[in-house]
Amino acid sequence: MSKSCEDACGCDTTPAEGNTGSKASEASGNWISVYTVPKMDCPSEERMIRLALNGFEDIRGLSFELSDRQLKVVHDGEAEPITAKLATLGLGASLQETAAADPESIKAVGDTAISAEQESGTLRWLLGINAVLFVVEMTAGLIAHSTGLIAESLDNFADAAVYGLALYAVGHSVKMQVRAAHLAGVLQLILAVGVLAEVVRRFVFGSEPESLVMMGIAFIALIANTTCLLLISKHREGGAHMKASWIFSANDVVINLGVITAGALVAWTGSNYPDLIIGSIAGIIVLNGARRILALKG
Repeated sequence: MSKSCEDACGCDTTPAEGNTGSKASEASGNWISVYTVPKMDCPSEERMIRLALNGFEDIRGLSFELSDRQLKVVHDGEAEPITAKLATLGLGASLQETAAADPESIKAVGDTAISAEQESGTLRWLLGINAVLFVVEMTAGLIAHSTGLIAESLDNFADAAVYGLALYAVGHSVKMQVRAAHLAGVLQLILAVGVLAEVVRRFVFGSEPESLVMMGIAFIALIANTTCLLLISKHREGGAHMKASWIFSANDVVINLGVITAGALVAWTGSNYPDLIIGSIAGIIVLNGARRILALKG
């Protein structure tokens, strides 16, 4: 522990009893521990860490920087139990430093926290909206022979799976959360491969997508995903996972606009290529999401 930490807690640590003095000080004060997490490169890992540390009563706040792969934990007591728990996640987390937490640092970390009740309420709305869009767009895509709508429905399924897992995992062990994530990842993988295979089949044998249905359903989905953006907007600065949720919905809006554009091009050119192209893009997005989920470790 640094000299500044010893001064802040009033500990008189001699070389012979340095370790004992350090633990005694940690047990009686507020601390901020900084970790590097090399494998924390997406919101799924950030969610795993939040859930893993959820049961620690001594933790006062968490702050994530995915770009720097850094985690800051404000806590009472020793850092060892937190470090040991993070080690079980297989993300390569390592403690860099533990320092006395001044009021400014506590507030900075605390300001990034979101009420669990508020977050769960928002996630339920996002889950419901994306689940309904999945059913509607999949049905319409099959009726309209549009791979763009089918693939877009799978993207909504992927989002619904992420939100559903976040809700399901509350109160469950990290191992159970990872098992559920892997199940959703396998399902996403199967569906993504299926839609890409369907794109190839329709490219070879031809298809006649109905442009008006494509544009109409995509426009409805655009309104729904814009609603998701509005729901998340007040939380987007509260934590990396909610920022990521905002990005997911923003990406959905882009895909909606892509399907609408593809529908217009189908109507204008009479070709099925625009539909196949947007279907391939959305299918690849879902496929990549499944890959990242399956890469998670417990």
